[in-house]
Amino acid sequence: MTMADRIMSDGLSLAAHVARPPGRPSGPPPAVVLCHGYPSARETGVTMPDLADRIASEMGWVAVTFAFRGCGDSEGQFSLGGWLDDIGAAVNHLQDDVRPLGMWLAGFGTGGALAVCAGAQDPRVKGVAAVGAPGDFDDWAGHPRQLLEHGREVGVITDPSFPPSFDTWSRELRAVRAVACAGRYAPRPLLVVHGSDDEVVPSFDARVLADAHGSCELRFINGAGHELRNDPRAIAVLLGWLDRQRHTLRL
Repeated sequence: MTMADRIMSDGLSLAAHVARPPGRPSGPPPAVVLCHGYPSARETGVTMPDLADRIASEMGWVAVTFAFRGCGDSEGQFSLGGWLDDIGAAVNHLQDDVRPLGMWLAGFGTGGALAVCAGAQDPRVKGVAAVGAPGDFDDWAGHPRQLLEHGREVGVITDPSFPPSFDTWSRELRAVRAVACAGRYAPRPLLVVHGSDDEVVPSFDARVLADAHGSCELRFINGAGHELRNDPRAIAVLLGWLDRQRHTLRL
């Protein structure tokens, strides 16, 4: 069963897609929040409803995917701190609506890095999968005005008066660091998946994330680039990991 939904985050309404397992479950299901990456000009409304539906129908999970603030039909403007808050809002939404057996996060690109940080902040998160995720946003932090202009070009920043404080907005680019959060998140389970030929985020970032965590499962997809959400091998790794995570609840 799938349904369109809205998630409230800091007073902003975010577009969301909630997929529920078919039939009448015998008990509370596990739940996963799927977090998209920073969109290109071609895909400002990136969500992953097909993946959410697959997780619900094939694995019996509740899965939610949503558009971060500034993306698609969601309200608001892009900021890293705001996007981190949006993940927390999605977790709260599922916790209140489903009361799941456990809560997991899975993110792609920027969403993967932020999922690690959200997991470090929230003890309710039992596991995180980071796919093609950067270890930090120092490249953005080094050229914040270029990022702001790019955000306007791709449509994730549409308010001419945003941000109200450029310094505050730009400081978040250096303050939000998955590599720093990974150690705080440990020893909870972490899956890091990366394309061996990623042209956007170097594979070195995956190794740094894994080292910072200390006991993560690190998988490289041979010959793959950055768009791993479209790579069936990466999705198979993610689904297999989620399946094993569910089994740990029965131990």
